[in-house]
Amino acid sequence: MLPRSRPLSFGNMAGHVGDSSLDLEFVRAQFPALATDWALMDNAGGSVPCRQVIDRVARHMRELPVQLGASYDLSVRAREAVDAGRQAMAELFGASREEIVLAASATVLTQALARSLRPLWQEGDEVIVTNLDHESNIGPWRRLEESGIRVREWRCREDDLSLDPADLEVLLNDRTRLVAFTHCSNIAGSILDVPKITATVRAAGALSCVDGVAFAPHRRVDPAGLGADFYLASLYKTYGPHLGLLYGRREVLAAARGENHFFVSESALPLKHEAGNVNYELCASLAGIVEYLRLLGSRHGLGEQACLDSCFELIAAQESRLAARLLGFLGEHPRVRVLGMVNADPEKRVPTISFLVPGMSSRQLVTQLDEHKIAMRHGHFYAYRLVKDLGLDLEDGVLRVSLLHYNTEQEVERLIEVLDGLL
Repeated sequence: MLPRSRPLSFGNMAGHVGDSSLDLEFVRAQFPALATDWALMDNAGGSVPCRQVIDRVARHMRELPVQLGASYDLSVRAREAVDAGRQAMAELFGASREEIVLAASATVLTQALARSLRPLWQEGDEVIVTNLDHESNIGPWRRLEESGIRVREWRCREDDLSLDPADLEVLLNDRTRLVAFTHCSNIAGSILDVPKITATVRAAGALSCVDGVAFAPHRRVDPAGLGADFYLASLYKTYGPHLGLLYGRREVLAAARGENHFFVSESALPLKHEAGNVNYELCASLAGIVEYLRLLGSRHGLGEQACLDSCFELIAAQESRLAARLLGFLGEHPRVRVLGMVNADPEKRVPTISFLVPGMSSRQLVTQLDEHKIAMRHGHFYAYRLVKDLGLDLEDGVLRVSLLHYNTEQEVERLIEVLDGLL
């Protein structure tokens, strides 16, 4: 079962045609940066923003470039725009506004979270991290070793890059305070059974911090339904501006120590966790993400009540078709080694696909793809520890194709044709 509070239900979307197909011409028209002859396949590093976000950034900077909190009209309107952006994220992530913390990136948020939780713990308490995650959900917790926190490592299985909950249970004990793990590998693209893991963590009396950065662009996220105490997303990878988002369950956010000025009350959520305040124009633009999704739903005749869920079902169906075609080619090619599963099942993976060509430099292959205006990358993608543990060259790393719903079948065929000629 897909690790959400409600499973995907392809082909059963009220008001939508049975083939679950996206109007790609309409979709791509909402993303101005796609008006290029490059095939953009580096989306796990950052999606292109939708025009609704771009317009809001420009409008705020053009019309409302003022400080918040004053009585004059421009300041009041600026506050309303910023509040609307936060409210949109609360709606998208099924949370209250007080449970949404915004900052420059998920890395910044995790570092601040680790610092804010440390005063609640004693020397000798433990946290558990993985070797599968992006470094942003490993490094901040490992740094707590300097202040007496013990760190244990939940290692992935090297054959399929999966995290086995049975391996976690061996690590848990009465000193465990937090388990940090990913919702979806940014290398393998595989989706973890988050509700099962968070239930295990909760039963041990610990907190969970879930890195959803690689998951959120592809599926609707319900952190509370997943049982997560903390959940991280990068909004610049989810059609938005360069901001990170942290969902925190209200009780634990309130208990964690604030990072803001001394006169900001410990009861002031989320302000006490947003040192220096948010970036106004970027926060104001966040309402554009939800506007885009609702526009997408309207275009496809989706009902208002379940519009956001249904939009992500359409997105998942489109992405699964693209992934199936590419994985079919890569999985059958005798020179290619795909990292993780070759199955394109949307309940088990997202279209982030990493592979190697033994005997061939990843850097060299990417450079050759550049000549065909196919934009993708090579490297460790901040999953440094995983790539090292796999015995791979850290500079050369792996090749990664990361697709989104706005990519086309023609772009995938173009990639396959070029790869087939190069391999």
